[in-house]
Amino acid sequence: MSSRRSRSRQSGGSRITDDQINDLVSKLQQLLPEIRDRRSDKVSAANVLQETCNYIRNLHREVDDLSERLSELLATTDAAQAAIIRSLLLQ
Repeated sequence: MSSRRSRSRQSGGSRITDDQINDLVSKLQQLLPEIRDRRSDKVSAANVLQETCNYIRNLHREVDDLSERLSELLATTDAAQAAIIRSLLLQ
């Protein structure tokens, strides 16, 4: 990483070091199924960040799909069943 990147600021005005960036990228890498399951440990930080963006987009799509399916389910159930489902979701 360049020294310019190591001088970038976090919230609160404290400086972030290259080691901290590398540590955060490593933690992200462990969270991503696409990268975590690969045999090779050598993945660039740019690739980890790109995969993170892709993973978040996919999660958003899944949430949207599940929300749509839930809305359809609630629309086809009677009011009492829909109330039970809503109360279960709020727990």
